[in-house]
Amino acid sequence: MRFTQLLAGAAILWAAASPVIAQKPEPGRIGIVNTTRIMRDAAVSQRAQRQIESEFQKRDQEMAALAERIKRMSEDLQKNALTMSESVRQGRERELGDLNREFQRKQREFNEDLAQRRNEASAQVIEKANRVIRQIAEQDKLDIILQDAVFSSPKLDITDRVIKALDQAEPR
Repeated sequence: MRFTQLLAGAAILWAAASPVIAQKPEPGRIGIVNTTRIMRDAAVSQRAQRQIESEFQKRDQEMAALAERIKRMSEDLQKNALTMSESVRQGRERELGDLNREFQRKQREFNEDLAQRRNEASAQVIEKANRVIRQIAEQDKLDIILQDAVFSSPKLDITDRVIKALDQAEPR
């Protein structure tokens, strides 16, 4: 008797739960953003790039001048090496080597500083973009935003809206 009561109870519970189990879950609303386009096309990103170029322009010119000086010294040394005394030639070779090492050190520092500054600027743009993306997600009641999908339907892409919102939020 107990077994049949348990079986009947289980059947009642199963019947009560069946409508819940039979329902399909509602698909989530999805949005897609293309971060490459945001970093390339958003005015805030373009302004950051111009600012970085401006900040590093003087150092870049100094590096170009140093490279030109090394080139001239090297050409002069090659051209006049046979007519120079051994001590003068060795002195100029040493000077050229020292200058070359200084150039390589400055070039390395320049590249590191430039990369760091670009990373900082990119992080700022991404932070602003993420705030805008969250706002759009809340407005449109999106459940998930995917970044840089291999393929997506254009109707899911919210990149243009993000760029437009970023451009409107930034002072010119």
